Amino acid sequence: MINKIIQEMADAMAGIKDGSTVLIGGFGAVGQPNALIDGLIEQGATDLTVAANNAGVGHVGLARLMELGRVRKIICSFPRSSDPVVFETLYRAGKIELEIVPQGTLAERMRAAGAGVPAFFTATGVGTKMGMGKELREFDGRSYVMERALEGDVGLVEAWEADRWGNLTFKESGRNFNPVIAMAAKLTIVQTQHVRELGEIDPDQVVTPGIFVDRVLHVPYGDPTGF
Repeated sequence: MINKIIQEMADAMAGIKDGSTVLIGGFGAVGQPNALIDGLIEQGATDLTVAANNAGVGHVGLARLMELGRVRKIICSFPRSSDPVVFETLYRAGKIELEIVPQGTLAERMRAAGAGVPAFFTATGVGTKMGMGKELREFDGRSYVMERALEGDVGLVEAWEADRWGNLTFKESGRNFNPVIAMAAKLTIVQTQHVRELGEIDPDQVVTPGIFVDRVLHVPYGDPTGF
């Protein structure tokens, strides 16, 4: 019987290795798998490359993971947020690497990884520092830069609903990067607000099929009544 529901955080985080590339969902605080980030902190993996929309806020979550010296490199679109003190302190001290990627390009690099596409061409970044050192090609008189797919060893995802097969739904803006991260990661770990019985989720509402999900942890919060 397929059952991807995990009961304990330690089991959800088991096997994450030092040096892993970790993809983290969320747009700011929306759709961010905060419980899983805290679980990764407790798990202890270090020398991580993290890809996320931003570089953390305050001293919690992703910022705390970086503050503890566990992140070697951050790949993100918005390294400066409303309170980027941890990232800025580390970066100015030369203790963390930064790769800035335009938001749409970041999402497409992950989607490409999930689709088995090794690279693609985009006009975004041409003629800027983000395009330096990358292959350029001209199509129909316009220049495009080649971007490589971004695969994760681990993907941390926040979902609204899940069943024991790992089928997922997302609520409103919580959808953001989460579906493409689920596709792009070799090991996809999900925290979900609600667990439904198998067959209870309308197939037309499933955004991420369970084939892309390895572990699901129930982390209830927010509106208990559903949509």
